[in-house]
Amino acid sequence: MKAASSQPSTGGTVEVDGALVPPEFRAELHMLVIDDERTLRESCRTVLESDGYRLEACGRGHEALVLVRQRRFDIILVDLYMTEASGMELLAAALKTAPETIVIVMTGNPSVASSLEALRAGAWDYLPKPFSATHLQILIGRAAHTVFVAREARERRAEAPGPAESKITLIGLSPTFQRAIDIARRVAPTDASVFITGESGSGKELIAQLIHEHSRRSTRPMVTINCAALPEGLLESEMFGHVKGAFTGAVRDKVGLIESANGGTFFLDELVDMPKSIQAKLLRVIQDGVVRRVGSSTNSAVANVRFISASNRDPDQALKDGSLREDLYFRLRVVPIRVPPLRERPDDVKLLANHFLQYYWRRHREADLPVPQLTEPALASLSARRWPGNVRELQNVIEHAVVMLDPDQQVRPEDIPLGGETPIAAQPDDAESFVSDDVLAQSYHAARERVIAQFERRYLAWLVSRAGGNMSKAARLAGVDRTTLYRLMERHGLQREMVTVVPQ
Repeated sequence: MKAASSQPSTGGTVEVDGALVPPEFRAELHMLVIDDERTLRESCRTVLESDGYRLEACGRGHEALVLVRQRRFDIILVDLYMTEASGMELLAAALKTAPETIVIVMTGNPSVASSLEALRAGAWDYLPKPFSATHLQILIGRAAHTVFVAREARERRAEAPGPAESKITLIGLSPTFQRAIDIARRVAPTDASVFITGESGSGKELIAQLIHEHSRRSTRPMVTINCAALPEGLLESEMFGHVKGAFTGAVRDKVGLIESANGGTFFLDELVDMPKSIQAKLLRVIQDGVVRRVGSSTNSAVANVRFISASNRDPDQALKDGSLREDLYFRLRVVPIRVPPLRERPDDVKLLANHFLQYYWRRHREADLPVPQLTEPALASLSARRWPGNVRELQNVIEHAVVMLDPDQQVRPEDIPLGGETPIAAQPDDAESFVSDDVLAQSYHAARERVIAQFERRYLAWLVSRAGGNMSKAARLAGVDRTTLYRLMERHGLQREMVTVVPQ
């Protein structure tokens, strides 16, 4: 017997955003509430019908099972622990009838294990009991918005078949890269959360920008935060905002980046490096659809954003070592996309090199000067490299070459700045300089961390030297912001003055 307190209360601190979907669309939605407690069913009906939704209610598991097998519903609210037929059975039956159905499971025992099992089985979200009317309204509003976006996307595709022209330049013909782009284009018109994995410099943020550009949210901002670039306290304030007096230096209220992205896309770069305490707060934002600023005792704003996350680390390993919350990961990983490293795309190196040569020649030289041409030996040399820095590294190498080349020059391998002075581009047979016998004698994780630390230290020294000690230029060459560069320098005990600067 469930407690009476499981029915939604009428209290709430945030005004529900009624503009997520048009009123006439709400009335068209086919919604179903399944719960064996009559009070909760009627409370849900009262709250949602006051918002303009129309819904059916069912209190018996067997009857609900027949209903979802025979009819298609847009949104289903189902109790996880039903008699006669379990919530998991009803979830499976509903998705078998209509895979696009949004199923939200309700549970008075919201354990991590049961919630994750439901999410893995295809549930869109879960709603822990007791819940407020506001919580219910916000969650159903987000679900209705997702249905609305998907329906609009289908209508647009029917009216204008074929891929839309993109402002984002993504160059590559390799099957693995084309698959990543195809998934991005398919998921873009929906509101599904996307998790992008790939090595640093492989183009994860460009994929995220492509998704945002082709989404219904493209007229609203895409806001990005690098979870590895900021200390915990600053990251929390930047994401969620703060109220005046929340901490020393908080002299006025500050709107967080999630609030700034309202109606648009929020891109969480390097999510795996986010501290666990902030992961818990982010999970609450995703669950409740509201943001609470640091230092505030009440919710501050509705969070109507689409989440895209990325990481250059293996999220499965992060789950195993406990640095990434499993429940957060499965909420953000509705659609996974893997961006392949450049070493898996050797044929694309030639396309990218010629593209960057043209681009940087126009950027750094006079427009009427003839562009140099990469010879076949030069292209073969570039294609043969492993490119540990991926597309970003190739881009920097070509930009460096452009500065030194003459107009209409036939570019040979020796004209491109590759070689021993560039530790980031080390060939496989150079690995012994990093992996000595004493490193190999350690455990895998200890050896991996030591090799990475050695590489970072050598790369940073080379980078700052190549930039002539100019930290802003070094950050641009590395493709990171100055905060990240300073943090890496501090981690390895490096100072600009300690680096031998190569004359420019």
